[in-house]
Amino acid sequence: MKKDLSAKLLHTGDAKYAKKIAGMVSSPETMPIYQTSVFAFNNIADVDAIYEKETDGYIYSRIASPNADAVSEILAAADGGEKALVFASGMAAITTAILSFVQSGDHIIASPVLYGGVQDFLANELPRFGIEATFADLLDGNISDYIKPNTKLVYTETICNPLMEVPDLETLAGNARENGLTLLVDNTFATPVVANPLSLGADAVLYSATKYLGGHSDIMAGAVISSAGIIERVRRLQVLYGGILSPHDCWLLARSLRTLDLRMKRHSENALETAKFLDAHPKIERVFYPGLASSPSHERAARQFEKGLFGGMLSVDLKGGEGAARRIIQAFETIFLVPSLAGTATTVSWSAKTSHRFYDREERLRSGITDGQLRFSIGLEDARDIIAELSAALEAV
Repeated sequence: MKKDLSAKLLHTGDAKYAKKIAGMVSSPETMPIYQTSVFAFNNIADVDAIYEKETDGYIYSRIASPNADAVSEILAAADGGEKALVFASGMAAITTAILSFVQSGDHIIASPVLYGGVQDFLANELPRFGIEATFADLLDGNISDYIKPNTKLVYTETICNPLMEVPDLETLAGNARENGLTLLVDNTFATPVVANPLSLGADAVLYSATKYLGGHSDIMAGAVISSAGIIERVRRLQVLYGGILSPHDCWLLARSLRTLDLRMKRHSENALETAKFLDAHPKIERVFYPGLASSPSHERAARQFEKGLFGGMLSVDLKGGEGAARRIIQAFETIFLVPSLAGTATTVSWSAKTSHRFYDREERLRSGITDGQLRFSIGLEDARDIIAELSAALEAV
């Protein structure tokens, strides 16, 4: 049948050609980007077979896509989980995972110092749905004093943001398991290069993949890694709420994961050198970094972390408080003030003004997050250059 120009433009090089490529004996060395919202079928029987899980295939990219499945496979392998899911942001991953395990009337136990968005979700959003959260010191792994008859979930971070405290995950996991509770661990600051919470007993590992997993400050992403059963439980809400990661961002995340091991080693090595320098500087009140022998978390971190690495994040309390923080930020030349972390370059964030801005001030101060506390994301530069810029900027304080 003869077709006009519109038909030729619309139907040449379409789904039929994609099938032709898939049937060839050669394949791309790198995963292609399947930039499509929907998938085409020859008949309704194939649609039925996919919905009923009788055959493999894709229907709609909000439900699943080749790029999402490919990067999920990388993440599951890296963390030692059976399955993984990727989300459009870290908060999408975290909130969806939490909601998969609680309902109205339930209770959650959580660390008192967390990423500010998560603390806000637990303290202010979940109560609207009849879900209560208790914030408690979980560093030694003890939860017996905080368990209630309706407790269902325990939530913490491998390296707590921004004080870089490290809880005893193995003890915490054991106590959660003995009491029939689910343990969710945000491993964003550590990554599987530094720590493996699943091997320590966590039920699921969560990430803001915007940070180190992405590593280049060019995507927003999140991830959940766990057993096949838990992932299916979380997947139901992911599909319902629509939080899946786009194909292009999945491709970018997969690209970044190929170099994660190399990057995290450099971030960690540079952070340790920088922490030692700052710890000895007379204008620094205190350094928060688990790699320092003086850190209260050092023993737990050394026991739980891999390869002698402690991550690329550190915080400092400056002598002179908020005024000193303002002056040093103005004095930096290449260390930019950013409200995030874990890109390739060294950056600084002011916790009280950004990530923890909406904490109640008195509660924030009681938690140890002071008005003059700065958090550094140590980058991939030569450590000598990082230290030299910090040294020059401290002269302005």
